[in-house]
Order: sequence, then C-alpha cells, then structure tokens
Amino acid sequence: MSFDFSDNHFSLFGLPVQFRQDVVDIEAVYRTLQAQYHPDRAVTGSDSDKRFALQAATHINDAFHTLKSPLARARYLLKLQGFDTQEETNTSMPADFLMQQMEWREAIAEAKQTHDLDELEALATQLRSESRSLTTLIAGLIDDKQDFNRAGLVVRKLRFIEKLEQEIGDAIEALLD
Repeated sequence: MSFDFSDNHFSLFGLPVQFRQDVVDIEAVYRTLQAQYHPDRAVTGSDSDKRFALQAATHINDAFHTLKSPLARARYLLKLQGFDTQEETNTSMPADFLMQQMEWREAIAEAKQTHDLDELEALATQLRSESRSLTTLIAGLIDDKQDFNRAGLVVRKLRFIEKLEQEIGDAIEALLD
C-alpha cells in the first residue's frame, strides 16, 4: 500500500490548497480513501499491515474533519502559511463585534430563562447567517488576498459565533427534553 503521511490534508484528498472547497467533493474523496485504507481490509494481514491501515484511516479521518469544517479548514490553511490564529491567547476584537456578541449573549440568556424556543431559533438563524458571512469573508481573505492577519481575526470571530451557536443548540435541546 502506498500512503504518504507527510502529505498535507489537501494533497491527501487531491484538492487545491485553498479555502473554497466543495463539501460534496470532500465527502466523495473521503469515502474512496476510507474504502481503500479501512482497517477491515487488513484483517487478514500482518500486524504491520493492520497497524498501517489503522494509522492511515486515522490520518484520513483527521483530514476529513479538518477539511469539511470551514473553521477548521481556515485554521489549517493559516497554519500551512505559518500563521497562528492565536485563538487561545488573543481575545482582542473590534468594539462593534464585542458589543454585538454581548447583545447575543444577553438575548440567549433571556430566551433560556423565559424558555422562549421561538427566540432561540430566531437567534440561531441570525447566527447561521453571520457564520455564512464570515465564512465568505475568510474565503476572500485567504484565497484572493492572502491577507492572513485579517483572516486570523475573522477566524477568531467565527469561533465566537460557533460557540454561541452551540450554546443555543444546547438550550434548544434542553427545552425540547
């Protein structure tokens, strides 16, 4: 079996190294690679073959999860360019974004407290729209302008949005139980 563990995720999947990707293509390549390198195919092989198949499948899974998520894909592309998004250490954000985030958090807290499912769903819709806008902006910054500094800031914003979306999803789930 031929498999190069040093390939970046894009090379492994035969994709151009860019942010804009078709998730359908990513999923199709993933299924092909999994079928080719799945550990079940090495069940009758040597211990070395089994270990290789498991490592290859793990590498393919990691690449798939990175490439299919816009946030993870942006982080990965920036990392390939040598740029650290500093998500854990740099929490500075533009004042307008911080104000908007505070408003969303307050609205979420109020909707949770009043068990307002309609408001939570409306907030979820609003955040999905914001997420799509940020994803489009990241595509332009990385693929078209190679403005990795600004892309890093937008990645941090997208991370905040995804956390809020998760919080809303958890609140909706709790109300529906």
